[in-house]
Amino acid sequence: MTHDELVQLDSQYIMHTYGRFPVDIDHGKNATLYALNGQKYIDFASGIGAASVGHCNPAWISAITEQIQKLGHISNLFYSQPGPKLAQKLCQRSGMSDVFFANSGAESNEGLIKLARKYSFDKYGKGRNAILTLKNSFHGRTITTLTATGQDVFHNYFFPFDQGFRYATPTLEGIKEVEGDDVCAVMLELIQGEGGVLPMDQGFIHDLAALCTQRDWLLLVDEVQTGIGRTGTLFCYQQYGIQPDAVSFAKGIAGGLPFGGFLANEKCRDVLTPGTHASTFGANPVCAAAALAVLDILDDAALNAVKEKGTYLRSAIEAMNLPCLGKTRGLGLMIGIEVKGNVSNRELAVRLIQNGLLVLTAGPGLRLLPPLTITKDEMDQGLAILRNTLKS
Repeated sequence: MTHDELVQLDSQYIMHTYGRFPVDIDHGKNATLYALNGQKYIDFASGIGAASVGHCNPAWISAITEQIQKLGHISNLFYSQPGPKLAQKLCQRSGMSDVFFANSGAESNEGLIKLARKYSFDKYGKGRNAILTLKNSFHGRTITTLTATGQDVFHNYFFPFDQGFRYATPTLEGIKEVEGDDVCAVMLELIQGEGGVLPMDQGFIHDLAALCTQRDWLLLVDEVQTGIGRTGTLFCYQQYGIQPDAVSFAKGIAGGLPFGGFLANEKCRDVLTPGTHASTFGANPVCAAAALAVLDILDDAALNAVKEKGTYLRSAIEAMNLPCLGKTRGLGLMIGIEVKGNVSNRELAVRLIQNGLLVLTAGPGLRLLPPLTITKDEMDQGLAILRNTLKS
């Protein structure tokens, strides 16, 4: 199949909900990809952070192959080995008590919302169900998680939206401005990804955690994008020195297969009881086996390397002094880059992709989410494309 034939097929049969770049990807290895015509690309996007251990990682392939030859799906009406084994590893490495497995980031965040509302209902009864989220946040594409998202650009077309969410500026004063007796939880990203790769202030997070304890609000951390090693620890909250009541994850957990879920602490471990929450494909054995391989690959040495790689990329980009780029921000291999001058982030992304470097946009800036296993040679190739494309 040629590129044009692929584009035509896509255009005819797939809903036009994506602003695709004019690029096809046929195959690849780690952070190096190739189009149908053989054009090479360095991947600084990893499927929006999902291909966490690179493309076609041998250990990942082996785990999937071994499992799919035994059992592809069974549902949660019966026991199978990969899910409980994965749950044990996640709980032991996160300090949390138990886990619910889902399929996507939005579904995982829906679970956080249900957990918080049932916790409050069980303890306080009706009427205490509002959840505070932050301005510039992004929590998903379902009606409820769109409502939870604190960006007006997403609040259109699909009226009426759900009730029970209020948006605060990311300060303790901002939280107190919108609090009330009806609040049961605060949900936030520690680094706002879609909002522009905006890290939260550590002092604010510590104060917020204390306020949640005082008010008996659940502290819900959305780690769909920041979790599973992206920032240099298994979860970003581990660098903030807090322990949430519940935390969601998705994207990188299964190395590119659709998987997600949320972890709860001891206080919340028994809130969701049989019949109150479920997912047909949650803990799918193949996806869970892939996730087990991902966690094995992302050991302490690999996570420390993520921090070093992030420092290397950010230092190299800022040292270029490119006229259209400003400062960088983020943690580990979640990097935002300020865009300056009379050019948009979309225009810069198009130019870079045309020249062989896959990047993302976020807010008004550029966003880099390379595979966590990216090599120095692949980083240097990508940096060379960045410099040569944008130097003028």
